[in-house]
Amino acid sequence: MNGIAELLSPGVHDRPVFLAARGTAHITHGDLRGAAELWGDRLDRAGVARGARIAIAVADPLTFATVHLAVLACDRISVPLDPGAPAAERRRATGRTRPVLLVTDGGPATGDVPSVVVEPSGRPGPLPTIGPHRGSGDGGATLLATSGSTGEPKGVLLTADRLRHVARAVADHLELSSADRGLTPLPLFHVNAQVVGLLATLTAGASLVLEARFHRTDLWACARAHDVTWVNAVPAILTVLGRDAVAPVLPPRLRLLRSASAPLPSAVRAAVEARTGVPVVESYGMTEAASQITAVPLHGPRPPGSAGRAAGAEVAVRDGAGHDVGPDARGRVWIRGAGVITAYEDGRAAERFVDGWLDTGDVGHLDAAGFLFLAGRDDDVINRGGELLHPREIEEVLLGDPRVAEAVVVGRPHDVLGAVPVACVRASGGGGELADALHARCRAELSRWKCPVDIQVLADLPRGATGKVRRADLRELVAAGA
Repeated sequence: MNGIAELLSPGVHDRPVFLAARGTAHITHGDLRGAAELWGDRLDRAGVARGARIAIAVADPLTFATVHLAVLACDRISVPLDPGAPAAERRRATGRTRPVLLVTDGGPATGDVPSVVVEPSGRPGPLPTIGPHRGSGDGGATLLATSGSTGEPKGVLLTADRLRHVARAVADHLELSSADRGLTPLPLFHVNAQVVGLLATLTAGASLVLEARFHRTDLWACARAHDVTWVNAVPAILTVLGRDAVAPVLPPRLRLLRSASAPLPSAVRAAVEARTGVPVVESYGMTEAASQITAVPLHGPRPPGSAGRAAGAEVAVRDGAGHDVGPDARGRVWIRGAGVITAYEDGRAAERFVDGWLDTGDVGHLDAAGFLFLAGRDDDVINRGGELLHPREIEEVLLGDPRVAEAVVVGRPHDVLGAVPVACVRASGGGGELADALHARCRAELSRWKCPVDIQVLADLPRGATGKVRRADLRELVAAGA
C-alpha cells in the first residue's frame, strides 16, 4: 500500500471530504476507497500494469478528484491535463508524457491514445484492452510539466512519498484539523490544488470545497454557504478581492487566506487584510518541490514582501560559483528536501541538480531570520496569475503559419495577473491582417490563458552581435507599449 492509499484506508471517518461548490454533491473517504478499488480492478483487467501512466482530462472537480486519487492509490501514475485545452494541445501533451490511457468526462480525444469516458461518480466506463503493458515501477505518483530556462516543458515525477511529505508540511503549517473546511477555486490539474488542496485536506482529516474556477461575484457567498475556514488563492485572485468596492460579508469561522504560485505585492496583501481582517499567508513553491517550499508563519513576524521561511524544504541562496551567500545578499535560490525531485523525468537540465540540491532558477535573498525575499526569475517563463506559460509552446503555434519567419513570446507586466504573454513576430509575408489570423490560430490551438494578449508584427527583432534575438530588449519594448 502506498502513501496515498493509506490516506483512504478503512477506519477513516466517512463524512464528506470533498464538496461541490454548488448543490449537495460530495465525496466521502468510503467513496474514494471504493473508486480506488474499482479502478485498480478495471485497470488490472485491461492489462494496465502498476506504474503505467493514466492521463486525466476531466473538467468536473469532484470527478477529477475521485479519478486522480484513485489512480494514485492503485499504484498507477496520474498525468493531469488541462481539460479545456484544444485537441492539438492535448496531442502535444500526450506525446510528451506517453500515457497508455486517457480519461475524460466528455472532452475531445487525442486520437493517438486509447480513451475512456468517466461517469460523474468517478466510475470508469468500459475500458479498452490495452495490455499487457509494462509499467515503470513508479506507481502511486503524478507526472506534471514544468519549465526551465529554455521555456521547454520538462517532466516532473512526484512519488507518493514526496506528495505525502509536502501535504503533511502544508497541513502542519496551516494548522489544519478535522474542524477545518477549505475552499479552492484553482485548477486541479496543477500541483497547488492537488497537494495544498486535496492531499493536505486528506492528511488533516479536514474537508474542502472544490470550485472549478474563481468567480469574483459569488466567492464570499460560496464561502459562507459552506462555512469555510480558509481559502486557497493566488495573487491574481487576491488582487481582485482587494479592489472590490463592496465590503465582503465573511464566513464567521474564516481564519486565513493562503497565497501561492507567484510573488504577492505587499500592497495587495495590505489591502486584502484591511478589507477582510483576515491574515494572508503568503507562500513560495514550485512543481519540482511538490508545491510548498516556504510560507509566512501563521503567528509572529511577517516581514512585508517576504515569501516566508522554510516550510517543507531546505532553502539556500548561492552565488554564481555555488557558494552560500550571507544574509541579505542576493543570489540564486537552491532547495532540497524529501519533497524535492532529484532529476527531471527525461534527464534534461541535469546541471541544476547538485548533491541533492536543486537550482530553482529564482533569484532572491534570505534575511538574518531566515525569511526569503524573491526578486524574480532567471529564465524566460511567464507567470500569468500563477500559471507558468512556456514561450516555446506558444512560439511553435505561431510559427505554424507559413507567413511567420520568427516568433518570440515575452511577458508584459500586468497589475492584476503579474504578467501576460505578448508575441513579437517577424513576417515573411501576409500583409496587415496577419495579427488577426495569428490570434485566431492561437485560440484554436492553445488554452485561453496561454493565448497572447497582443501580437506585434515587426520588420525585425532586436538582436545581439551573434544575431540571437535579445529577449530583454523585447520585454522593454512591449512594456513601453502597455
